[in-house]
Amino acid sequence: MRIAHVITRLILGGAQENTLLTCEDLIHRHGDDVLLITGPALGPEGSLIERARAGGVPLCLIGSLRRSIHPWRDARCYHELKRAIQRFRPEVVHTHSAKGGWLGRRAAWTLGVPAVAHTVHGAPFHPFQPWYARKFFQACERHAARRCHVLISVAEAMTDLMVNAAVAPRDRFQTIYSGMEVEPFLHADQHRQAMRERLGFTSEQVVIGKVARFFRLKGHDDLISAARRVLDRVPQARFLLVGDGILRSACERRIEQEGLAPFFRFTGLVPPDEVPAYLGAMDIVVHTSLREGLARVLPQALLARKPVVSYDIDGAREVVISGETGYLIPPRDVPGLANALIHLTSQPKMREAYGSRGQQLCLPRFRHESMTEQIREVYVRLLSMTDK
Repeated sequence: MRIAHVITRLILGGAQENTLLTCEDLIHRHGDDVLLITGPALGPEGSLIERARAGGVPLCLIGSLRRSIHPWRDARCYHELKRAIQRFRPEVVHTHSAKGGWLGRRAAWTLGVPAVAHTVHGAPFHPFQPWYARKFFQACERHAARRCHVLISVAEAMTDLMVNAAVAPRDRFQTIYSGMEVEPFLHADQHRQAMRERLGFTSEQVVIGKVARFFRLKGHDDLISAARRVLDRVPQARFLLVGDGILRSACERRIEQEGLAPFFRFTGLVPPDEVPAYLGAMDIVVHTSLREGLARVLPQALLARKPVVSYDIDGAREVVISGETGYLIPPRDVPGLANALIHLTSQPKMREAYGSRGQQLCLPRFRHESMTEQIREVYVRLLSMTDK
């Protein structure tokens, strides 16, 4: 098949890793002709463009494809997308992310591409927006949903969210969990001693880790607020923050002002293939984001046999089961977050049990090979329907 994928930007992120692995699998495992259309990877979140090139994925870079809304630039981008799709002549166009999804679906539909799919990695509307912004993005998603044949959700919660917002009826959705290279996570603890020594953690310390960009709604402030409560009860606790972003400096200043600097380590930007080693150094993984589809770090942590304390948002409950693989906490409940972390830091056998159950739950669901096979089956089904 000839398949074009469209995504706004190839930064270090879950949607981007998902898209890139899908493209690589389609090329190398299924022999398909693939073109990945994307914009510049701007900002401090890193880039997967070189990884794509090294993996043999053909790229089409469109400079006007940007995340922020800009009517004139977006109009130019739409016409450039149409030209790129026309030149490639795909049977399938598969879009990702809000901007790439809206413009890409419209362009593909206008050109009469036989099969148009869109993956919902995370909704662009959420409860923490002003109501008018939420209504605007919901209207945009309804418009775009009418210009594709199928919507793929990375979690059942994404389908529920989109259906409840009247974006599209439930029968237009199919859930396919976001796949990854699971083997490095299964062996994460092989790096434990070396990584803890490198980061300055002792064997007695209990390391609570967070893997996320320093960005709005990622919840770093809530974790910092909970940290003081945790340290008052568990002096041997330490915090490891993996990632970078525009809010890192503000978080570092707050930690310094509150006298917490000795208890925190910052890694900065970390390539995806190094994440398993950092997870290996952790004892507990915490996830305080206020909006996600299904954050990849949740199954990654559980594959690495690390229990998770997560805010109960979007798809988190599909892998984080309170009392079995970790704890779910209501969003913004800082005392509840602190109490769950305090409980787990003092229970090493419970941490081991929760991690083991989490690995058993996630292993069959999150292999990228399985994800790509399911996605490709969607393409085949759509094309068989158009042939009729």
